[in-house]
Amino acid sequence: MYHREIVSIGAPYSLTECQRFFEEPATPRQRQYEALRAYFLEEMPSEEAARSFGYSPGAFRVLCHAFRYGQLPDFFTTGRTGPREQPRKSRAHEQIVALRKRNYSVYEISQALKEQGTSLSATAVREVLAAEGFAPLPRRLDEERPKRVGPSAEAVANVRDFVLSPREFTTRVGGLFLFVHDLVRLDSDALALGAKLPGSGMIPAGHALRASLALKLWSIERKSHVMSLVADEGLALFCGLNAVPKKSFLSEYSSRITPQKVARLLGLWHNQLTGQVLVTGESLNLDFHSVPYFGEHPLVESHYQSKRSRHEPSILTFLAQDADSQVFCYSNADIRKGEEAEEIFRFIAFWKRQYGSLPQHLVFDSKLTTYDRLDRLDAAGSPSSPCAGAQKAFAPKSTAFGLRPGAPSNSRSAAASTAPRATTSRRLVHTSATCANSSSRISATTNPPSCSPTTPSPPPG
Repeated sequence: MYHREIVSIGAPYSLTECQRFFEEPATPRQRQYEALRAYFLEEMPSEEAARSFGYSPGAFRVLCHAFRYGQLPDFFTTGRTGPREQPRKSRAHEQIVALRKRNYSVYEISQALKEQGTSLSATAVREVLAAEGFAPLPRRLDEERPKRVGPSAEAVANVRDFVLSPREFTTRVGGLFLFVHDLVRLDSDALALGAKLPGSGMIPAGHALRASLALKLWSIERKSHVMSLVADEGLALFCGLNAVPKKSFLSEYSSRITPQKVARLLGLWHNQLTGQVLVTGESLNLDFHSVPYFGEHPLVESHYQSKRSRHEPSILTFLAQDADSQVFCYSNADIRKGEEAEEIFRFIAFWKRQYGSLPQHLVFDSKLTTYDRLDRLDAAGSPSSPCAGAQKAFAPKSTAFGLRPGAPSNSRSAAASTAPRATTSRRLVHTSATCANSSSRISATTNPPSCSPTTPSPPPG
């Protein structure tokens, strides 16, 4: 029985291409080799060899002279083999084996070698162990691993575990205890309970308030940064707890604080300051401030940031500052777009609710509210409006408006000092009015000349 195989016959290989490889060299080195070979081995005449390989007769004679005296580089070079051993691996070989016998992992061996001055990666350590026949270690429990520096589990904040036994410790936040006198004088526990701030059995409201206050007093910008201080006994003692609350509690605590609770807390704080000179209230500065937000949240709006001269995602806050003591006496955060113009009325209502009268003097620029709201401040005869007077003041963007009591209701004054800019002139029109049940006048003054005020724009309508 015969077996027949089918063999496919392809296209014949072109021998011309093989010949052309030698007759038409592709590189200068090959062309030199073929020309010299034709002249010395095949005894081709010098002029013919030069013409065949593209040399001039003189250049070919120079090439032959350089070849005879060994001035040409080698046409055929052999590659050098690399080193057969690695010095760092060889030096650490015995130590790697000894550490593995002590149940060290490749990462622990690499760290141990690095501490001794021999830097060797975990991959290199794994190669040495594989060459010696060591199998990978099975996954181990934390108790089975060698003792090394790492994260520790700190105590859970619990007021029931707080003790005041005599002891000595080192703290990084010793400056916080300078505020203990003020906390005792203002009765922070009563403030937290009166404002109905959130708390729990383990972390009462007053302790949670002091924990949040400690972060602000020590300029800790983010709640997550408290994790580097959770083992600080001084910070825990300031809060009145056995340990500082972790970032998970502080994040949840901040989300449970509503604007109503903040308003109650501010009101109670003002009540505690009654009869003190900390907040005189004779003149109050009002302004907005944008707090940059670097996270990702779909509800965070973009507001203008003067420091960067552009709109960026931020939290818009409203601040009121006592001009004499430079103390911030009111704040409101997370103001949405379209609510800015009404914020001054919320502050006036807050102040009247606390002190029973309107603020004596408010200073703010014309970007704080709109002309319509200024008309509401100037409107007269409306019992529900904060100001029951008639006043109009048209000023440039940098103009600061003020509300002062004490001027006669039938007087007219133009208390304005404008900063000259080229030949631009301004006219501020003022009329006096009675605000609520007291006589008052509203004055408009521009900023100093360095602020470069702009040309005033007419009011709408």
